[in-house]
Amino acid sequence: MKINKMKYRNIITVASIFFSLVSCSQEDNYMGGSISGGESEMASIYPAPPSQWMGGTEAYYSAGYTGDIMPFFDNGKFHVYFLHDAQNKPAGKGFHDIHKYLSTDLAHFTYEGQMIPFGKTTDPDFAVGTGSVVKVGNLYYFYYTGHNGIPAFIQSNARESVLCATSTDLKNWTKVPSFKLTAPAGYYNYDFRDPHVFYNDELKKYSMLVSTQTEPGRKAVLLHFTSVDPASGKWDVQAPIYTTTPQENYLMMECADIFKMGNYWYLMFSENWSNTKGTHYKMATSINGPWTTPQNDRIDGEYFYAGKTASDGNKRYVFGWNARKTPETDLGNKDWAGNMVIHELTQNSDGTLGTQAPEAVKNIFSKKTTLEVNATIGNATANTSTYNLYSSTEKAMITFKPIGKRAKIKAEFSIANTTGSSGFIFNTNETGSYHKIVFDATQNAIIGYNSNSQEDTRIPFQFKTNTKYDVEMIVEGSIVVFYINGKAALTNRIYGREKNKWGVISEGQTTTITNLQVTQPE
Repeated sequence: MKINKMKYRNIITVASIFFSLVSCSQEDNYMGGSISGGESEMASIYPAPPSQWMGGTEAYYSAGYTGDIMPFFDNGKFHVYFLHDAQNKPAGKGFHDIHKYLSTDLAHFTYEGQMIPFGKTTDPDFAVGTGSVVKVGNLYYFYYTGHNGIPAFIQSNARESVLCATSTDLKNWTKVPSFKLTAPAGYYNYDFRDPHVFYNDELKKYSMLVSTQTEPGRKAVLLHFTSVDPASGKWDVQAPIYTTTPQENYLMMECADIFKMGNYWYLMFSENWSNTKGTHYKMATSINGPWTTPQNDRIDGEYFYAGKTASDGNKRYVFGWNARKTPETDLGNKDWAGNMVIHELTQNSDGTLGTQAPEAVKNIFSKKTTLEVNATIGNATANTSTYNLYSSTEKAMITFKPIGKRAKIKAEFSIANTTGSSGFIFNTNETGSYHKIVFDATQNAIIGYNSNSQEDTRIPFQFKTNTKYDVEMIVEGSIVVFYINGKAALTNRIYGREKNKWGVISEGQTTTITNLQVTQPE
């Protein structure tokens, strides 16, 4: 649960007005859907909740966004719970009620409606925050964050607490008013959120990780609680499973997750205040640590946030949201919530994690599209699916005609120099402005820039000269998800992409692009 303190104060005092949503998912048609769960079919790869999701005219029920995601796999289905971020939040209304998508393959979804509503101004869950689901016997427990920053409430209550709801079917949830877990002595009850609950085989107990801070000192920690029986409502505090180091100095470690793949345990969390914003992970050979930090400890860049995972018993996937911009233009500022993005996690030989598109998503795109060259700029040549770009001082570019709303772009890239950059451009126009995603050999990074040449997002990546790199991009509306070698992902928000030209670029670099293909859904 991302807590933007200024944003939350504004929500409490005045209605927040957002600009019209133009991302791809909002353009789709939804059949049915209601607060009780209408199972409306969704065509989006990167879904956002439908507009007027309760069927009324009240402003709150207007179009919304996908916020923090809480996936749970059960009986062949992914139950993808998420914080619903409404486009309009009238003063006095709560926010971030929990809704759900349902999927069997993570490429096709139904929208199931609202699962857990927000409370009243006097309730601890006037705003709802991130949590997790665990099954105990025949009953499902949903531990989630209650947030209420109203001054009258926090005079005698903790601003944040862990609350609980139960269900027998993962659809109809009943809040448990008798359960409320607040920060113990030595920890900060103003920031106490994002419970992650799982059965701990080593302890033979249930474990709960909670994101909080020490008090005094305000050091970010993942606090550890245990319970022999969640039905009892009794959770005992343990030592933190992880405390931020002076070198990291994270303000908070949000939306924690812990899981095992192969011989390694992984501790995942997100933070939004450092110069490496995004979802991070650490690894260990034991659930008790010691936790080490890989050279590249991020899952995607800062436009993918709050990553949490679920496994179908075969593969593990990480679920996050692609931030929108406000206003929703290429030069807008990054804002909270947007569309859901899912990566399949892979494991490298050294235990570090990689990312690739889920197989079912890749398989959507089976119809090959003929590329139409629009223009060649600078020293560049095009020959069927092979493109050569030579740049020293002047940029080299080849542009193509628009490819529409949904497409998969594949290519093999190789670079000849240890300096300069090359990659893809989008939204090219007659004024010469464009958004670009480039390999930067000088900085050893993959970087996304907006049309004003300002950096939006990046991930580190070590490039070698004269080496082929497999690139794959899944695009839908304004979402562009970039993958390289099945090892790294960079999620971008590029408004207007589907209606404008795109292409390839080289700046201070010699670049060869082979097997460039564009495929679309049948």
